[in-house]
Amino acid sequence: MTDTPVVLIVFLALGTVAVVLALLLVRSRQELSRSQLQVEAAGAQLERASRHAADLGARLRAAEAELRHLVESRIPDLATSLAHSHVPVPGPLGTATLSPELDRSIDAVLVQVREEVAKERIRVDAAAQAAMRGATTTIQALLYQLQTLLQRMQEKYEDPLVAEDLLAADFLNEQALRRIQSTAVVCGAWPGLTRENSHLADIVVGASSRLSGYERVQVTNLLRDPVGVIARAVEPVAVTLTELMANALHHSHPELPVTVTLQQGNRGASVIIDDAGVGMHTEELARAKRLMSGDEALLVTELGDPPRNGFAAVGRLVRQYGFSAHVEASPYGGVRAIVHIPGDPLLTLLDEAEHPMSVMAPSQPHSLPVLPGRPATDARTPSTTAPTAAPATATTTGAELPRRRRRRPAYAEEERNAAYGGGTDGGGTEAADAGATGGTGASVKSAGGTGAEESGVSELSPGSRTGTGPAPPSTPEESAERWSAFQKGTASGRAAAGTYAPGTADTADASDRSATAGTAATKATAGNTDSSADTNETDGAGDAGDPGSGASEGDQPT
Repeated sequence: MTDTPVVLIVFLALGTVAVVLALLLVRSRQELSRSQLQVEAAGAQLERASRHAADLGARLRAAEAELRHLVESRIPDLATSLAHSHVPVPGPLGTATLSPELDRSIDAVLVQVREEVAKERIRVDAAAQAAMRGATTTIQALLYQLQTLLQRMQEKYEDPLVAEDLLAADFLNEQALRRIQSTAVVCGAWPGLTRENSHLADIVVGASSRLSGYERVQVTNLLRDPVGVIARAVEPVAVTLTELMANALHHSHPELPVTVTLQQGNRGASVIIDDAGVGMHTEELARAKRLMSGDEALLVTELGDPPRNGFAAVGRLVRQYGFSAHVEASPYGGVRAIVHIPGDPLLTLLDEAEHPMSVMAPSQPHSLPVLPGRPATDARTPSTTAPTAAPATATTTGAELPRRRRRRPAYAEEERNAAYGGGTDGGGTEAADAGATGGTGASVKSAGGTGAEESGVSELSPGSRTGTGPAPPSTPEESAERWSAFQKGTASGRAAAGTYAPGTADTADASDRSATAGTAATKATAGNTDSSADTNETDGAGDAGDPGSGASEGDQPT
């Protein structure tokens, strides 16, 4: 009886233990499942953290690379591009891994660097220009003093060898003066010389005489009136023309001419310079136009090394004095430069009696276009700068001007009288004597009377032939006209006498023209020594009618 309860108790105990163990097992499994879930969540979080850390590392490395690229490449190239526009500025390495805030910050840094570098370049360039301006002004004044001294020595010493050396020294001084002057103008200085009102043709010739190779410059004067430039603009215009002609001479073959044409329009006058040189590319033309416009601020550091300051000097003067300059491709294959001088307020009409043009200046054309309201003139009417010479014993009165006479019906009879000595002035006899013995000035001019009738050129009115005083000094053009008239008079006299066949008239005319050209060239060369008498007594060098340029450069031995 006692064994049954014990067994029951044991079974009850075992059952209780089993139930407890079962409960514990269930609970442990639940905790294990929860732990597994937590482990999985922790793993996912760890993976996310790893990915974020990797992304942050990539961003950091990209930012470091971008900043390194900014410091090593972008900022230096940006500073270089401000001085040399052809240098490209590289962009960022990549924007995919950078934040917008970082991109904006880098752009702000570049803008700030650009502004500061530009300000610093302007400040440094202004300081350099001030230093150059002070130095060139002093040197320019010394060169003007040297030029004055050389001109005095030319007048003092009469030895031809000494004069030749003085002219050579004066020419070299002029070269140095031109370069110093253009440098000073580029640096903001004024041209350094004040002149009086001058003929535009004189300014062009004076500008060409400042250059090495001036003999290649061929000037054609198509001005209808005695156009002059007012005093304050004379030297700036001369400097501008000098630089443009220097560019044409430098970039063309030494045997090719540079043609310069003076034209007059309704709103001013223009000087057109053409060369047949190597020309300029589109980019070079654009840069030249930009420099010559005078619209942009100029930095000396932008002119190259060594600096090419010709167009820059032109731009400075254009901006300061109000004329304009333009370059384009020339029809001759080179470059055409046009300088337009507005009539108001830079031009004036000069009285040729008070302000005569230099003998070195180009004469006006022998034929001008017929304007509305004006009578047509014969193409053979001589220009105002080279009038037909009067007889040696005649003086022209101030009240009468040379006038043209038309051919009269009795022309052949007059030629016959002149050829056989039957004329009132004895033209034929004196012409023959002059041809045999070399002739006197009076006989040559007397023979020229018939030649003037034949060619249709002007002669003095009868009222102007009454004087008996000495003839004024003749110019080379007048001497050439006299010789031409003499030769034509001789030819017409022989034709009237029947001494040669009619078919030889053209040959005689051609020989007359060639003789006239040769005589004019010889007389012009011989007259160069005295050309300083026609210049103004002021310092500096400029046009042929201005201080000494005609004597200092235009008269150099070739």
